[in-house]
Amino acid sequence: MAIEIERKFLLASDAWRAQVSRSTHMAQGYLNDADAVTAGRQQTSVRVRIGGEVAHLNIKSREVGMQRQEFEYAIPLADAQALLALCVGGRIEKRRHHVQYGGHLWEIDEFEGDNAGLVVAEIELASPDEAFERPEWLGIEVTEQSRYYNLVLAERPFSQWTPQERAPLPQPSLPL
Repeated sequence: MAIEIERKFLLASDAWRAQVSRSTHMAQGYLNDADAVTAGRQQTSVRVRIGGEVAHLNIKSREVGMQRQEFEYAIPLADAQALLALCVGGRIEKRRHHVQYGGHLWEIDEFEGDNAGLVVAEIELASPDEAFERPEWLGIEVTEQSRYYNLVLAERPFSQWTPQERAPLPQPSLPL
């Protein structure tokens, strides 16, 4: 069983752009809907993702927060394209940028389409209490705010958020 430990942040500036080592366009969709997962009728989200010429099927447990079960399997590109046509909700389109900083890989997702304008940085950690260096371009943490999860963005994109929803909720800082 694989455990994903991931923290999500908004960005305070565009200074990260100068540090990008590579970028990949991604298209992804979900085979189940956010309401069923958030209401607890389903215990996992099931995602198909195409990144460049590589495709994966991904299953994540429904917990909100930095730690959850994750299973990911490579699948043929043609299968992923067929599965994307079967997805519920909207499709997530984004450009993922890779930035090395302080000994960690940051994945910065710059959303497109109905989620254009939203940029989220993610860092995967080996343990929930692992320390990491905070880049100067990093903004407020949104790990505990489910509206920033791709599953939710597929059904209720950033373009539909109210001005109040676009302002992240204050939350206590977790250790860096």
